[in-house]
Amino acid sequence: MENLISNFAEFKELKNIDKSTMIGVLEDVFRHHLQKTYETDENFDVIINPEKGDLEIWRNRIIVEDDAVENPNQQISLTEARKLDPTYEVGEEVSDQIDMASFGRRAVLSLRQNLASRILDLEKANLFKKYSEKVGEIITGEVYQVWKREMLVLDDDDNELVLPKSEQIPSDFFRKGDPIKAIVSKVEMRNNNPVIILSRTVPEFLERLFEQEVPEIFDGLITIKKIVRIPGERAKVAVESYDDRIDPVGACVGMKGSRIYSIVRELRNENIDVVNWTSNTSLLIQRALNPAKITSITIDEAKKTAAVYLKPSEVSLAIGKGGLNIRLAVMLTGYDIDVFRDTDEEDVDLVEFADEIDQWIIDTFHGIGCDTAKSVLEYSVEELAKRTDLEVETIEEVVRILRAEFE
Repeated sequence: MENLISNFAEFKELKNIDKSTMIGVLEDVFRHHLQKTYETDENFDVIINPEKGDLEIWRNRIIVEDDAVENPNQQISLTEARKLDPTYEVGEEVSDQIDMASFGRRAVLSLRQNLASRILDLEKANLFKKYSEKVGEIITGEVYQVWKREMLVLDDDDNELVLPKSEQIPSDFFRKGDPIKAIVSKVEMRNNNPVIILSRTVPEFLERLFEQEVPEIFDGLITIKKIVRIPGERAKVAVESYDDRIDPVGACVGMKGSRIYSIVRELRNENIDVVNWTSNTSLLIQRALNPAKITSITIDEAKKTAAVYLKPSEVSLAIGKGGLNIRLAVMLTGYDIDVFRDTDEEDVDLVEFADEIDQWIIDTFHGIGCDTAKSVLEYSVEELAKRTDLEVETIEEVVRILRAEFE
């Protein structure tokens, strides 16, 4: 019996359960046992002191004449009552303590198992509730285990959180014991167990980092309108200020990049472009394509497309390394953006050669920013093969056709 009582004392240390809830569970478990044993628990008092690990059960019975006892659980004979106190009379109530050892070893074992099961279910429910309220918040934890498909992270209360490989930045590298920041992405119940899933790749993670580093965003003076990311590579953040005296881009970047530096470092050197938000589509597209400088732009609102013209030297800047800049610009603005070289009149658009060159080949050249004959001829056959993945023979034939135009 001492083992059972000592267990109660330990329960007050449980991380996700408060004292009053714990007392309620203990009482409920014992009352359930009393109902099974005595058919009712209404005439019992269960007194618990979780600080000391004390638990007492008192039974209240009415005194009746010796030959009038019908229910020994709720009634006690006068003779039996006077063994406890000679002054007792018929009609009075007697309270006597139940010796828990009388429950028997099997009953105690059942109590322990029932109690452990209830505590476990309660902890699971409380953990699920706690983290369901934290979805979208940043937590700092410690890496506990690193596996191929996921990472196990412990929070300050030693709760286990999961960071899947798909939610890690490609260049993330953590060892056991490392501190880690992530956002609570979602909370699920799997096989009756709460699973807390973290993420470092969702745009919200970058948004929370900005809130931590830029007081004006935290205070609501600057609003983040939209964030798009290719995790670990590049991100674009559109911001807006409702106070003309505050430069939202300058505030986010900080003096000499001081504010954005820690965010970039946390995201494994992910390049972050901060742009001023505007409802002017043309201006937003121009800002989204920074650092490229646009010569002119034509927008089709119905088809959500934009034709952007730039000087030849600006095209590679607009497209960006691996096409990242233009991909993010499309994600940020919601418009399909086609980049064209703003060339002199002597040049000829590739579409003019549609009768000699297949349209899919022309589209492939458009994809690398080559929309005119001269823009293709600026590159060697080898360079074009690298950029387009076209067969060398195909490129040589295209070059022959284009050169013939200028001869």
